[in-house]
Amino acid sequence: MAELTAADVDLLAGPNYATLVTLNEDGSPHASIIWIAVAEGLVLVNTVEGRAAVLVTRGNDPYEWISITGTVVGTLGDPEALAHIDALSRRYDGRPWSPVEGQERVVFLMQLSAVSSGVADARKVMDGARGGLFRTVLFIDEVHRWSKSQQDVLLPAVEEGTVTLIGATTENPYFSLVSPLLSRCLLLRLEALEPEDLRSLMRRALEEPERGLGKLGVTIAEDALEHLVEVAGGDARVALTGLEAAALAATSAGEAEITLERAADAVQKKAIVYDRQGDAHYDVISAFIKSLRGSDPDAALFWLARMLEAGEDARFIARRMVIFASEDVGLADPRALLVAVAAAQAVEHVGLPEVQLNLAEAAIYLAKAPKSNSVIASLGRAKEDALSNDPVPRHLRDAHYPGAQRLGHGEDYRYPHDFPGHVVEQEYRPQRFSGKRYYEPSGQGEDV
Repeated sequence: MAELTAADVDLLAGPNYATLVTLNEDGSPHASIIWIAVAEGLVLVNTVEGRAAVLVTRGNDPYEWISITGTVVGTLGDPEALAHIDALSRRYDGRPWSPVEGQERVVFLMQLSAVSSGVADARKVMDGARGGLFRTVLFIDEVHRWSKSQQDVLLPAVEEGTVTLIGATTENPYFSLVSPLLSRCLLLRLEALEPEDLRSLMRRALEEPERGLGKLGVTIAEDALEHLVEVAGGDARVALTGLEAAALAATSAGEAEITLERAADAVQKKAIVYDRQGDAHYDVISAFIKSLRGSDPDAALFWLARMLEAGEDARFIARRMVIFASEDVGLADPRALLVAVAAAQAVEHVGLPEVQLNLAEAAIYLAKAPKSNSVIASLGRAKEDALSNDPVPRHLRDAHYPGAQRLGHGEDYRYPHDFPGHVVEQEYRPQRFSGKRYYEPSGQGEDV
C-alpha cells in the first residue's frame, strides 16, 4: 500500500480525464482519492459522509488509465459488493464500511474516443462489464469514425444490456451508423444554442472564479458580447474560446474591459459550420437548387457564397447547375444548358478564386430563366414503357452488315430525306406503344 503520488493524482484527475466522484447524502458531489495499492491496482475513494471503493485495473496498458473514468453515484445493494467494499475499507482505512443513507447503486462510466481507439478497446470495456459489480455506461465520442464492422462489435453487448451505450457524433447518424445499432438507440439531436443562451454562458464565464475567467477581473462591452454571439453561430465552444482569447488580450494590455476591437481581434474570421461529407453539404446545395428553381437570384447567390466560403468543391457546384439547366429550365430556355456547361468548363480552365464570378453569373442566369420540367417528366414517362421486352420493329433494325437483308432488317423503312420537307410518317416504336405521348410542352418560354 502506498499514498498516491503527485503523478498518480495528475493522471487520475487530469484535465483530459474526469475525476472519480461520489455523491453525498445531500446530493453534493465529493471526490478525494486517499490510497492506492500499487500491487493490486485498487483505488479507495473517501467521501465526507460515507466511503465508496472503485476498482481500477493498473497494468502495463496505458489505455486503462487514459480511457476509464469512474463516476460513483451511490452504493450497490448487492450483499457481495457491500462485503467486498467493507473488506477494502477495513484493510486500508482500518474502519468498517459505513454507506451513505439513500445511496442505491454505482454507475461506472467508461469513455472511449473513436478517433484514438478501436475494436480491441471496446472489447476490453465490454468484457470488463460482464459479471462486474457495477453498472457500466460506455460513452463513445465521434462514434461515426468507426467503420460499419467496428460498430457491429457493439451490438451483442447493447442487446444483452451488458453496457448502456451513449454515442456522440457530429455526422448524420442515419448515414454514419449501421441500421441495427441505430434501431436500438434513442436519437437525440442537439440544436445550436440561442443567442440569449450564449450571452448568459459568457457572462457566467466572466464571473466564475474557479472554472471561468473570474480571476482576471475583466468585464465585456455589450457590442463586444454581441460580436462574439454572432461569430459563435450557436456553438458554445467557439463563444468561450473567443471570450477567453479576448479576455487574456485585454488583461495583457492592462485593460479592465473587453472592447469590440479586442473581441474582433480574438476571432478574426467567422467559422462557417459546413462539413463537405455531412448534413451541411447536402442541406446547403439543396437550398441552392431550390432557390434557383424558385427564381430567386439573391437567395441563390447567398447559398452559392456560403459554399464557396466554406471551401466546397467548385466542380460539384458546377455539375449540379448543369443538371439543373436540363431538369428545371429545359426547353423553356435551351441556352441555359450552354451557360451551365460554360461555367463548368471555366472551373477547369480558370480555377478558384476567379471562377467564382463565372459560377455567380451562371447562377443568376439560371435563377432568372423561365422554368420547365418537361424534359425530366417526359423521360420519366418514357422509362416506364422502355422497361418492356418488346423487340425493335424490323424496319428499324440495323441493316448495314452482310446478311442483314436476308433477315429482313430495314425492310419497308422509309428514308425521310426522300420525302417532301424531309419528314415522313412511320412507326418508330413497338406497335403496342403507338401513338402514346411522352413529351408534353409546358408552354413556358420556348417550350411550346
